[in-house]
Amino acid sequence: MRKTFLSLMSVAALALAGCNNASNSTQPADSNAPASAKTAGAAAPVPSQVSGTVSLRAGSPTPSDKATLVLNLVDVSSNAVGSAPLASKTAPAGAFPQSFTLTFNPAEVKSNDLYVIQATLTDGDRKYAMPIQAPVLAKGSKNDGVAIELAAEQTPSEKLMAGFNEVKAQLGGMKISHGTKLETNDSRGWQLFRQAGEVKFIREEVDYGDKGYTSTDYAYKDGKPWVIVQETKASRDGKPSATDRAGWSEDGSLVLKQHQAGSGVQALDDAAAATMKKQAMEILSLATGGKNK
Repeated sequence: MRKTFLSLMSVAALALAGCNNASNSTQPADSNAPASAKTAGAAAPVPSQVSGTVSLRAGSPTPSDKATLVLNLVDVSSNAVGSAPLASKTAPAGAFPQSFTLTFNPAEVKSNDLYVIQATLTDGDRKYAMPIQAPVLAKGSKNDGVAIELAAEQTPSEKLMAGFNEVKAQLGGMKISHGTKLETNDSRGWQLFRQAGEVKFIREEVDYGDKGYTSTDYAYKDGKPWVIVQETKASRDGKPSATDRAGWSEDGSLVLKQHQAGSGVQALDDAAAATMKKQAMEILSLATGGKNK
């Protein structure tokens, strides 16, 4: 009996010890975890401003003191097309590089949307745009120290001249015809260039005797004057005293209008451009026997 009683006491003691160990093991697993681990899942606060620097790409022309810089913080997500900018700033361009800050209401930021800074510099008919986007307010994006670079785009008149020069570079592969005409007050000669049966270019030289000499390149599109470059000289071998350039957009608007005398360039007046356009149609009729093609 004594042995049996001792055995029962031993079992009770072991059971009690097991309960104590079990109660000790139920402590929270993360009680000793660092505070950073507890807050890891918390969302980072949304800033109330973005800032950075705007600069011009190397080789871009320096804007005039009339240039205007526009900065917008825009939601470019597909579901936000047409929405107003989150922040906007318009001011005289000033000198570059220059710093900027855009302030906004953080409550208006949608966590899953994509935001970028859009910058545009306008100086007359020249625009400067961003070749590379500047994302902000997203994971991995900078919200301060944002670097924005602007590059100058071709003006409408520069685009016309670039297209004109491309056509000139192709003249050697076009079909050529020649002609001359002697009149009382002048003598003229021309070369007409066709491509796929269409008149693309006419080069005309007119000798006015003691009144001077002109050398004119006419480029055409769809049978209409497109770009005209006319040099005025004292004689055929003389240096140009003036160069006039005129060009028209597809809708017929006068886009290129330059009068250059020496190194100075000023606007060509509309009347002079209209005269050049009339000359272009006259030589086209003369060189094609009135067919204009």
